[in-house]
Amino acid sequence: MPATEKECLTIPREPDTLDSVFPSRAAAVNSILQAPLPGMIGDSWNMQPIYRAARLLSRRETTVLVIGPTGCGKELVARAIHNLGPRATRPFVVINCTAIPEALLESELFGHTRGAFTGAMQSYAGRIQAAQGGTLFLDEIGDMPLSLQPKLLRFLEQKELQRLGSCDVVRVDVRVIAATNARLPALVRQGKFREDLYYRLCAFPIEIPPLRERPEDILQLAQHFLDKFSLRPPAPQLSAEGAKLLKSHSWAGNVRELQNVIERALILAEDELLILPEHMLMPAAGAHS
Repeated sequence: MPATEKECLTIPREPDTLDSVFPSRAAAVNSILQAPLPGMIGDSWNMQPIYRAARLLSRRETTVLVIGPTGCGKELVARAIHNLGPRATRPFVVINCTAIPEALLESELFGHTRGAFTGAMQSYAGRIQAAQGGTLFLDEIGDMPLSLQPKLLRFLEQKELQRLGSCDVVRVDVRVIAATNARLPALVRQGKFREDLYYRLCAFPIEIPPLRERPEDILQLAQHFLDKFSLRPPAPQLSAEGAKLLKSHSWAGNVRELQNVIERALILAEDELLILPEHMLMPAAGAHS
């Protein structure tokens, strides 16, 4: 049966029992759960379910699939789930499935023994084993080579691995969080992603909206970046015209694009205390920063 987005992209809501019996307590709990995650800015209505889900997931070992466009903060959500949970003191290991050449990705993930292939001068444990006791974050999982997906699926199911060049099976205790900017069900239908691996990764999906769908957060994020990149206090403030320009932009590159615009504006404003539209080098429509 083909995978569908509808069945995998719904975050379930907990029953209303607590709300009806202990309304004040329930409101306080929800307020805490829906507060911005560590390292994240913005409290728009469509980010609150994400914050809540991340906090609930931090207590569990459930595999999480974080979905969203480039630059929206997928790794920040993954790190928050790790840092708020019992594995916080253990490693958080990131592997970008796009950045590593296909010929090297298997070795990077699973490791290899000395002499396993030309150039393997010494044994290498691999990133999965490096995450022992902690969390492995598989970024851009949609770009995982199809040839490597069965081995990844076996690791997810059995929590064991074999290094290249070895017959020994190594047991590992690693939580997995994956992220993608692709629609994996579409890749499944195209034969570019295994359906069984998709369902294994999609035990609990979190979809992050693009910045254009959370306009309430734009000025709050902008001020955060002004404070962060200012060379000395007090940090410059946005002019009314500057704020209007930011709110009207489409933000194809999401939060990362906004960060770049603010950093450039601070450079061009020099010692001025007001950020004007002329200080903002806005990317052309359709261009990513």
